[in-house]
Amino acid sequence: MRAAPSAMPDPTAPLNVDSTTPVTHGALAPKAFGITDKGRVRPTNEDQFLVAELSKAMRIRQTSLVEPKLHVGEERGHLYLVADGMGGHRAGETASALTVTAIEQFMLNSFKWFFAPDESGVQKVLAEFQAAIGHADAHVMAEAAEHPELSGMGTTVTLAFHLGSQVCLVHVGDSRGYFYRGRELQQVTHDHTLVADLLRSGAIQPEEAARHRYRHIITNVVGGEQVGVKVEAHAFEVKAGDRLLLCSDGLTEMLTNEAIAHVLGTTPDPQEAATALVAQANAAGGRDNVTVLIVRFDEAGST
Repeated sequence: MRAAPSAMPDPTAPLNVDSTTPVTHGALAPKAFGITDKGRVRPTNEDQFLVAELSKAMRIRQTSLVEPKLHVGEERGHLYLVADGMGGHRAGETASALTVTAIEQFMLNSFKWFFAPDESGVQKVLAEFQAAIGHADAHVMAEAAEHPELSGMGTTVTLAFHLGSQVCLVHVGDSRGYFYRGRELQQVTHDHTLVADLLRSGAIQPEEAARHRYRHIITNVVGGEQVGVKVEAHAFEVKAGDRLLLCSDGLTEMLTNEAIAHVLGTTPDPQEAATALVAQANAAGGRDNVTVLIVRFDEAGST
């Protein structure tokens, strides 16, 4: 994986939930599409992605009524995830796959996804996801300990959960989460890289980052050399017309934010936009695996 350092957004920007941010549940219908490609240089693809839906379900075992055996509730939760593995010898692919599986099991067996539409409920969800990624970290480390050939394997994780009008997003590494509204693209996540740390501290300038010799050093991953991971968390509301973009650095290494915003602004369909972004990243050199996941939020019931 490669970092694409740039000036970081202000962590106190309005996208982060605070005590003055109203939190509501609105009727939005997401349309999502994810795609991954090994690029033009790498022999294998160590990226993973996930698009999943959660719902309430009741399975009828016996009844005196004539009715369907399965009832599904109207409310839906939606999970989106991108993971970019590292480690070589297929270790990166293993780390990212293990992490996706661990998150899936958490969603099925532990996650309380019907949360109160207020700041307290949102913060509880973020805390649950932070704990889940911590468990995934321990799982990856345990697997590496049992298989020496996988030693040091790790992965980035950028994960978003949508319910109603609320998005909860947690992040580790140098994959990215973006929010798009009104033809403006905002990077929500921070890159967890040495060069990004230097940029934030003012030790280097943005123009130095692209050629810095340590630009590919990632400082925070699931797995890696040491147990323990720091999970970045955000929450924000979305409305009809907004887009969410999750991507590995195989995209941001090859395309500028302006180029990405142009595709989102001119290509409203998530599948077409994601496919176009992957094609452009490969046309620009495709030096890494590239994964793009786009979610468009529409009014419920709209076509």
